[in-house]
Amino acid sequence: MEPITDLKAILHSKRANIYYLEKCRVMQKDGRVLYLTETKDENLYWNIPIANTTVILLGTGTSITQAAMRMLASAGVLVGFCGGGATPLLSGNEIEWLTPQSEYRPTEYVQGWLSFWFDDSKRLCAAKTFQKARLDYIKRIWDKDRELKSENFFIDDLIISSAMESYVIQIETAEKVGDLLQREALLTKQLYRYAAKVTHFGDFTRDHQAADFANGFLNHGNYLAYGLAASTLWVLGIPHGFAVMHGKTRRGALVFDVADLVKDAIVLPWAFVCAKEKMSEQEFRQQCLQKFTEHKALDFMFEQVKQQAIQNTEFSLPLGEVKGEEKHP
Repeated sequence: MEPITDLKAILHSKRANIYYLEKCRVMQKDGRVLYLTETKDENLYWNIPIANTTVILLGTGTSITQAAMRMLASAGVLVGFCGGGATPLLSGNEIEWLTPQSEYRPTEYVQGWLSFWFDDSKRLCAAKTFQKARLDYIKRIWDKDRELKSENFFIDDLIISSAMESYVIQIETAEKVGDLLQREALLTKQLYRYAAKVTHFGDFTRDHQAADFANGFLNHGNYLAYGLAASTLWVLGIPHGFAVMHGKTRRGALVFDVADLVKDAIVLPWAFVCAKEKMSEQEFRQQCLQKFTEHKALDFMFEQVKQQAIQNTEFSLPLGEVKGEEKHP
């Protein structure tokens, strides 16, 4: 594949767009990637700015041409096929993407990652570092997001502050990844309970198959976060199978680990707020993507994964720079 260099002007960590498409045809026309919607009276073409796009999710009733896939690959856009509402990915319980082929992605990060990954104690340490970063991100976002505060989400609320302080202690005392997973699940339940309370949602039980607004929006928003995580790992050249917290036998588990860095800070509260407002899936999706951009979620993922990959190696790169990230991803 010959490179189309002008499509790579925007770093992946700075790209603004994730697309979820349904009931349309994605194609290449006049050097651009478009999607075609067909109605009874007219057909409409809409342009996709692929140079500023990280992920495209293709939902029900979609098709894509080979020429369009070629251009998307040239721009380094990840493509995933999914069900209605962006969930689930059609690969079942694993995270699978149609990833662009490139021989020029950096090798430093996967080598740094593997330098610690086969050591159980170092892998546990990495999992703990990710969990601490996750808590710091929740504190930072909930503390500065005025819209969340107007919806009564306060990081200094006694319920939240005590839950997070307790989890910090539990992170330090965890002796194996299984312990960490159990304690992480407990924290997430506490966050669900708090979000349901402040939005007057009523009794809430997390159920991926449930039809209520909150569960549906959580599914949808989580898959958007998975797209960001998959894009981060692809750019840095780290395979999805080398997880530090989720099951080692799950091929896409590292995507879950990285997505967890931002899910509770952004997806969780807005799923409940948008459910309270009875927003449409499209409105919720736009709210999530706006908040991902506003709070630089993709930047944060890149920073945390790079830090973890290079901290035990002899080489080092500035955190604001990914060697060869977009020039030759």
